Amino acid sequence: MPAPLALTCGEPAGVGPEIAAKAWDDLRGRLPFFLIGDPSHLPANVPVKAISHPSEATTVAPSALPVLPFAFPDPAISGKPSPANAKAVIDVIARAASLVQSGMASAVVTNPINKKALKDGAGFAYPGHTEYLAALAGVDRVVMMLACDALKVVPATIHIPLSEVPAALTSELLTDTLRITHDALRRDFGIASPRVAVSGLNPHAGEGGAMGTEDDRMIRPVIDKLRHEGMAIFGPLPADTMFHAKARDGYDVAVAMYHDQALIPIKTLDFDQGVNVTLGLPFIRTSPDHGTAFDIAGRGIASPSSLIAALKMADRMARARRA
Repeated sequence: MPAPLALTCGEPAGVGPEIAAKAWDDLRGRLPFFLIGDPSHLPANVPVKAISHPSEATTVAPSALPVLPFAFPDPAISGKPSPANAKAVIDVIARAASLVQSGMASAVVTNPINKKALKDGAGFAYPGHTEYLAALAGVDRVVMMLACDALKVVPATIHIPLSEVPAALTSELLTDTLRITHDALRRDFGIASPRVAVSGLNPHAGEGGAMGTEDDRMIRPVIDKLRHEGMAIFGPLPADTMFHAKARDGYDVAVAMYHDQALIPIKTLDFDQGVNVTLGLPFIRTSPDHGTAFDIAGRGIASPSSLIAALKMADRMARARRA
């Protein structure tokens, strides 16, 4: 029997405990997962059962939320992260990575963290989950994908100012991003011959140099090289015409040059069920595409849609990787 999914608790002062409980209630064992965290942080009305080993989750999940207990020093106060809990939040992520690498979990799904709370409380030195998981796995470069039923999109550069994108966008970075993306679509999404569409950096993909030279000088040669290696890849394309329905029918993934160029279309198409996927790790990791939402934490109104989508996608990816 396949191993269950490992779900991290994330920041307990955010919506993580609530959406974890709601996701379990929706799935009710149809897709077994277990939560790593402090059972006392969960809503009082959810049936919870502590487990001592991930393998117990499949039996427990139909009747209760399986929790692999991880003690936190402080209670969870909605909207008010405790500095004392920061180290435990980080350690839970490391525990999940260890379990999936040992084969006791089939994938890692991460509830949202608050980077500032972790930095202030435990000196967290990473920009976020992705970079920390890469360090735990000993991987130099990973790729962020945002995915929903209508679109898969990858930003080549992520959380940097727009003014820094042209310098950061090197041939090496773009080549690595495209190769990691292509390989992951084959291995984790079961697409035998992925079709990769690549955006330009500038308006109209530079329009022959009239609106910038990066598209012809750097992006196009990378695409040509990978096409000659056998990749089904095309571009650079004007980003403003890449994401309508007919255009999306022509590719399996779109690789964009910077954060908003990639995230605006997917959040417009499916704001509630977008999933953050980390490509290039030796294990599968997905996450809901939203933050801790301190402003609504504890009010019972947080939607579990993105977390449920992340759990389902992690399960599909694990199945594809096993196949």
